[in-house]
Amino acid sequence: MTATRVLVLNSGSSSLKYQLLDMRDASRLALGLVERIGEQTSRLKHTCVGTGETREQNGPIADHDAALKAVAEELARDGIGLDSPDLLAIGHRVVHGGMFFTEPTVIDDGVITEIERLIPVAPLHNPANLTGIRTARALRPDLPQVAVFDTAFHTTMPESSARYAIDPRIADRYRVRRYGFHGTSHAYVSRETARLLGKDPAEVNVIVLHLGNGASASAVERGRCVDTSMGLTPLEGLVMGTRSGDLDPAVIFHLARVGGMSMDEIDTLLNKRSGLFGLCGDNDMREIRRRIDEGDQEAALAFDIYIHRLKKYIGAYYAVLGKVDAIVFTAGVGENAAPVRQAAIAGLEGLGAAVDPELNSVHGDGARLISPASARVAVAVVPTDEELEIATQTYALVGKSN
Repeated sequence: MTATRVLVLNSGSSSLKYQLLDMRDASRLALGLVERIGEQTSRLKHTCVGTGETREQNGPIADHDAALKAVAEELARDGIGLDSPDLLAIGHRVVHGGMFFTEPTVIDDGVITEIERLIPVAPLHNPANLTGIRTARALRPDLPQVAVFDTAFHTTMPESSARYAIDPRIADRYRVRRYGFHGTSHAYVSRETARLLGKDPAEVNVIVLHLGNGASASAVERGRCVDTSMGLTPLEGLVMGTRSGDLDPAVIFHLARVGGMSMDEIDTLLNKRSGLFGLCGDNDMREIRRRIDEGDQEAALAFDIYIHRLKKYIGAYYAVLGKVDAIVFTAGVGENAAPVRQAAIAGLEGLGAAVDPELNSVHGDGARLISPASARVAVAVVPTDEELEIATQTYALVGKSN
């Protein structure tokens, strides 16, 4: 029997998320999370989809090697272990692929070297991704391993979008350009939006709003990204849970010179203590909305700043695309926060976009339109599925090579 299963690994600095999928019908066989790796309070939560059983392990898990071995044991208990002949490949999420990796890539020593070279522009993410890759290769050296890059979908941006207005010789020497992130989500959601509209992705222009704790927007023209809000790092762009998004670069100089803050302190401020959290002390949109309903002015201002930035990007991407077929919301906030969707689209009726309050208030798991039938521009909610996108790209690549 031909192997059809793909294990997707998303390795963080102290966590390991995973899903096992059967690509005959894109069904999930198992999924789980190992968190707090390297601590005494490590936890593995594993779910076998077929039986509906969820199991937990609590206790120290020393490193990613031990974490993946523990995951393998859980899968083996369900009869779908890493040694199964049905396992075709392992797909790895890699956050930063620079301009070198423009598509999913079978991992070899040369690929690992190149991912290492990109660590200076992704110091928080690429080392963790590499740890997962090395661990999985050690456990299954005979199995194809594929890297799927967050940045790859955005490599189609024209130079006018990707370049910063600085000396190109300095920019090239230090790889300073706009790369964008959440690419697997933007690719999947833009394609599913076209399907929702009953069209081919090459026929539609879509503005994708990936709104979670991290947030990004993209302008997708006929299936290809032409602009996105994140830049050299995930700090640029929209107001996020704990990240500032866009700000005057001179703020950094000012904080260093006048505030006496170190580069590390400023880095921590902008990445971990800004955004919604910095503005009102909460980065959970549900809690912010609860506080607004109780009359909290600090939460209300944070929400207004969040929406103002979001609306600016929607308008900017209207201008970039010229013609827009759909605006689509995805990820945790985008899929679940009806007030965010309502506020972001309010006032755009002149551009052909509107939200139907009744449709917007309905909670659902599937892709759906929330705009009135008369709207020239569709407004949609499309749940993202980055693991399925990674598995799909992995399966397509390895299946072809086989």
